[in-house]
Parts: sequence; structure tokens; C-alpha cells
Amino acid sequence: MKNRVVITGMGVVAPNGIGLNAFTAAIKNGASGIQHDPELQRLQFSCQISGKPEISDELALKYFTPLELRNFDASGILYGVIAGMDAWNDAGLAIETNPDPDWDSGTVFGTGTSGIDKFRESIYKIDDFQTRRLGSTAVAQTMNSGVSAYLGGKLGLGNQVTTNSSACTTGTESLLMAFERIQSGQAKRMLAGSTGDSGPYIWGGFDAMKVCTFKHNETPEQGSRPMSATASGFVPGSGAAALVLEDLDTAIARGARIYAEVLGGNVNSGGQRGEGTMTAPNSVAVKKCIQAAISAAGITAADIDCINGHLTATSKDSLEIQNWTEALGRNGDDFPYINSLKSMVGHCLSAAGSIECVSAVLELYHGFIFPNINCNDLNPDIAAVIAADKIPLQLIEKELNIIIKASFGFGDVNGCVIFKKYQI
Repeated sequence: MKNRVVITGMGVVAPNGIGLNAFTAAIKNGASGIQHDPELQRLQFSCQISGKPEISDELALKYFTPLELRNFDASGILYGVIAGMDAWNDAGLAIETNPDPDWDSGTVFGTGTSGIDKFRESIYKIDDFQTRRLGSTAVAQTMNSGVSAYLGGKLGLGNQVTTNSSACTTGTESLLMAFERIQSGQAKRMLAGSTGDSGPYIWGGFDAMKVCTFKHNETPEQGSRPMSATASGFVPGSGAAALVLEDLDTAIARGARIYAEVLGGNVNSGGQRGEGTMTAPNSVAVKKCIQAAISAAGITAADIDCINGHLTATSKDSLEIQNWTEALGRNGDDFPYINSLKSMVGHCLSAAGSIECVSAVLELYHGFIFPNINCNDLNPDIAAVIAADKIPLQLIEKELNIIIKASFGFGDVNGCVIFKKYQI
């Protein structure tokens, strides 16, 4: 018999809110975290706006010692540790200091890259014959598994401690990997999440590809426009989020608050065949992923109240909507509500899936659908297949039962997870 899996804690470091309370207020109010980025302007990027969480030294010192922060230059690890430890505390779990690790708890914490600025520093110091000045944490900051290693040590985790990486699908995939480990009885709880570094060395390649907007450098908050007729590319973003997944019996036994239940999901790839490429989705695979997730969750397409979409504000938005209508067999007035967090935070890349999963669970737990900002001019190709009122422009206070969340990433990889309002 498979274990039921629930969410008992969450943490978030997003461009429009650090911490659950600030983030919840921001998404309910449609508050944008996108701002003018002086460094991108100095470097003559086409896109000179970004969504970047600002972490003060005072806040960082609540999670790291002064010694740990010496020569520390990995924003993704910083974001991830803050989000992960906040989620652990939110779940009411103690940070043990005893000599034995917690054998029942682990983490799957994904990233796209780690410590790009530290890599750059390393290159210069090595070329200048200053290798010994790199410091003792250079390796931990630049290895991809640095974020899970830091969290594993700070929380004393003795179960699986690993980092996954699947482009924009990373966060959704990490949650499903953690879910499967608990469902199969290999762990009692797992910290699932993902993080993404910020800055020009992460975003430069996307600017070079001309997939980022260049039309809103003077009006940053209007720059991210998923499903809009005037969408002109995504706004680069960064941050992190984490969710504590737990075996239901274990959660009940310790009296934990339960945000939602994870019913199941699916990950797959289009193999870069058909219309699928390194940067474009194979629609057949996208639809198969959605339908397989629904089957794994034991629900029907008619049960879905809301979709938390991938929807990046590129030319692929209308294709994503078309794929949803065909996968669900629902369109027009029958289509579920759908929203895109990227309208407020931009595309947080490897962190996107986990931040958006947290936003979806908050909607389910508190009973609301957050607005799609900057979508007053709905893309006509989207308007032709679903009713405009299914893309809310204002906050909707509404009890929800099931939300489906999907992520579609570079490399033609897909992930889809289904959350349900918890019921005994």
C-alpha cells in the first residue's frame, strides 16, 4: 500500500516577497517584483529589467555564520538555504544538534547552475597565480549539489540528500522525486525545492537568444506579460522555494499543520522529436505528461479547478493553452481557471517550478486565485479557445479542491504535479 503524502511546511525567496507572509500578500495583491536592473543596463543588455530577491546582510546572518559568509558569492545557495530552513521551521520541525543524523529525513533540492560569480572569481585568481586565495568554500559554492549539501548539514539530514537539474522543470521534478521517495516508504519526510542564481552571467545567454523582452526597460512592472497580445519575451528572474513533504501518518502523529495533499504527477520528455527541440516543446509529450499525471493522481480532467501554468510570456503561450485544452478535453467556458505567476516575478528559471508550486499550494490552502497582471490585452489565439474570464485579472476569493501545476523546460522536458485540498 502506498503512503499518502502531504505538505507540512513551505518557504520562499521570491522577487516580490521573501517569506510566506510577504509572498502571499504580494501574489494576492498582484504586486510585481520586477525592477530596473542597473547592472544589465551597464552591460548593454537588450533586457534591462529583472526579478531578483534582495537579501540583506542582516537576514543572511540568520542562516549563515560570519565565517560561512566570508568569501561567499553564491546567490542561489543563499536563496535555497533561506527557503529550505524557513520551510523546515514552518513545518514545526526542530533543527537537531545531536551527533546522529535524522535518518528519516532528506532533501531533493534542484538548481540550474551554482556559484557562477565564484567561478568567475576562481578563473581570475587562478590565472593570476592566486589559487590559495580562493578560500575553503570555493568547491561547495560551485558544485551543483552545493545547495543540498549545505541544507543537509544545517538540518542534519540522514536520508537521501541530492540535487536535480532539469532546466525550467527542475522545481516540479524535485517535488515529484521527493513525493515518490515518501510514497514508497523510503523516507518519512523530504525537503523538496529548487533555487536559481541571479545576475548577468546567468541571464546573458537568454538575452543573446533574444527570448527576453526589450520593450519595457522604462516600465519594469509591465514587462512580464504572459498570455498577452503584446508579450515580447520573458523577464529573467531568480529566487528559491521549498516544501516539506511528509508521510501523512507521521504528520498526523506529530500534530502538524497540513497545507495540501500531493496526489501524484508525471515527468517525461519529447525527445526533441517532431516539433520538439532544445528550446521548443513537443506537444505530444506535453499532453501525455498532463494526462499521465491525472491518471497517476486518480482523478479526472473534470475535477481540476485551476491550472498554475508554465506560461512564460513568449510566443509559446498560445501553444501551451492549446495543449491544455486538448489534454484536458476542456475549452471555452468549461476550461478551468488558469494563471501564471511569471506575470509578477518573471521567469525564475530553475527556481520557477518550486516558487510556482508554493503559490499553487497557497491558493489551495487559503482559497483564492491570484490575478494575471499585464494581461488586459489577451492574446487573440488564446481568446479563441478559452473564455476570457478563465484568465482572472483580479483576485478571486474561491474555495478550490484540486490544482494542477506544470513546468516545461529547455531540452524538451516536462513535469506535472497535482495538489488536492487536504481531507481526512
